[in-house]
Amino acid sequence: MFNAILIEKDETRYRAHLTQLNESLLPEGDVTVKISYSSLNYKDGLAIRGKGPVVRQFPMIPGIDLAGTVIESQSEQYQLGQQVLLNGWGVGEKHWGGLAQIARLNSQWLIPLPSKFTAKDTMAIGTAGYTAMLAVTALEKNGVTPAKGKVLVTGANGGVGSFAIAILSKLGYEVVASTGRIEESQYLKTLGASEIIDRTELSQAGKPLQKERWAAAIDSVGSQTLANVCASTIYGGTVAACGLAQGMDFPSSVAPFILRGVTLAGIDSVMCPYSDRVAAWDRLANIIAQPLLEKISHEITLEQVIPTAEKLMTGKIRGRIIVDVNR
Repeated sequence: MFNAILIEKDETRYRAHLTQLNESLLPEGDVTVKISYSSLNYKDGLAIRGKGPVVRQFPMIPGIDLAGTVIESQSEQYQLGQQVLLNGWGVGEKHWGGLAQIARLNSQWLIPLPSKFTAKDTMAIGTAGYTAMLAVTALEKNGVTPAKGKVLVTGANGGVGSFAIAILSKLGYEVVASTGRIEESQYLKTLGASEIIDRTELSQAGKPLQKERWAAAIDSVGSQTLANVCASTIYGGTVAACGLAQGMDFPSSVAPFILRGVTLAGIDSVMCPYSDRVAAWDRLANIIAQPLLEKISHEITLEQVIPTAEKLMTGKIRGRIIVDVNR
């Protein structure tokens, strides 16, 4: 038996609860992992609260991140006792995920745990930090350098935003942070932001082309915010889009792209190829230091996941949430 958050749905109700399950119920997979830590992400909050079509089949264990130890393996790539890490691949949506003590998985979804990190470290970073690293890499591939100008980060107090600020600052970029919680300005400055703006500057309908303000941006908000971010990006700049906290729509025009040569780069962390995942985590291991992880994250128990998801979805959580699934 093992403990897990289980989401169930029938004709009359949608329910997430902490329960015990028999290992015989685990889905198919060639590697079984004893989970040490998971994390609580925005997508997990959507799944637990039943907001949006995140969960594709029921019952479901949510949790798009996990780190732990291989306890069974039919894969030549992973041996018993090996430390592994998983982000995405539809886990927690179509396949039982990380908010549990055990997971049975497809070995192709895993990567070895980076040697510089503990399992807890990787969950402090999680999909949020990994996505932020992919976004920064996309900006670099499009020729964005610190000399080109400021980089905007929206959703700055969230997990992706927090790590994007820290990574960009460490790499020498001047960072503008957009947030709905101006009272958290000092926290954002300690991460490396040099300028803080209120998200209302970007969240309302605006002109197709606006004053050029930043050389690049990392946006985890979507909708009208992303439209205004693109409209305010300087000639030849790049915007990396990786989230939809405001909405999935994109009420924009082609003006920024055909009149200013702006590039809109989509960031997908879910199905990202193995080589790109390993490269992102290798870079994170060289950029992220322990003091940042302590500043940017806090730990909860499996029992605290459901009430914490409520706070996450109402914008009351800062940074990253690590879940110790064994207490």
